[in-house]
Amino acid sequence: MDETREKTIELRGIVKKYFIDTPNELAALDGVDIDIYKGEFVAIVGASGSGKSTLMNIIGALDRPTEGSYVLDGVDVSGAEDYELSGIRNKKIGFVFQTYNLIAKTNALKNVEMPMLYAGMPAKARVERAKELLTEVGMGDRMKHFPEELSGGQKQRVAIARAMSNDPSIILADEPTGALDSKTGRMVMDIFHKLHKEQGKTVILITHSPELAEETERIISLKDGKITGIRAGLGRAVDAS
Repeated sequence: MDETREKTIELRGIVKKYFIDTPNELAALDGVDIDIYKGEFVAIVGASGSGKSTLMNIIGALDRPTEGSYVLDGVDVSGAEDYELSGIRNKKIGFVFQTYNLIAKTNALKNVEMPMLYAGMPAKARVERAKELLTEVGMGDRMKHFPEELSGGQKQRVAIARAMSNDPSIILADEPTGALDSKTGRMVMDIFHKLHKEQGKTVILITHSPELAEETERIISLKDGKITGIRAGLGRAVDAS
């Protein structure tokens, strides 16, 4: 990796322990050092129990490390207050989860509007942007549909539109194709490639799939809470045929 590129994420000596000072004390992360560069498409891979989810929670400012520092866009956020972490999540990071995490009683348009509502955007601007984003991910004709009326792939596309609502610089995707068939998963991955290439988004893909990881620029392997390897990926979409 070109060290002249601007870093967006710097993790140093990240440790995350649970059940501290008890016989069951567990280190889910044990001294993790990672740099992620602005505009990079990177995969973090590992088997179940490797620490992927814990690392995702720390990168996404959903949790704090027990030890170590997390510098995001030049600011150390490892000791940030809850309200500060909330602001970081809302403005800088867009989340896409395997289980979609859509609000069941709210239609697609309102789901996409939600982060903008929390950010204080006026109603008219929220609606216009939500419509624009849903159209961008091919859901322009499903804006009034509720999650129960959508397929898995449609739900994930709504979730991606929601993740993009406040124009975050980072997209954090946790097993985003895990609940989808291969054809629909391909469509979702193509959207991430488009966001990366056309909008310069930093995309962090958390996955157990070596095939999906190969599509990214760089692959970070995790095992037992430690980084076991970092190597280049293909950096492009793989022909699904």
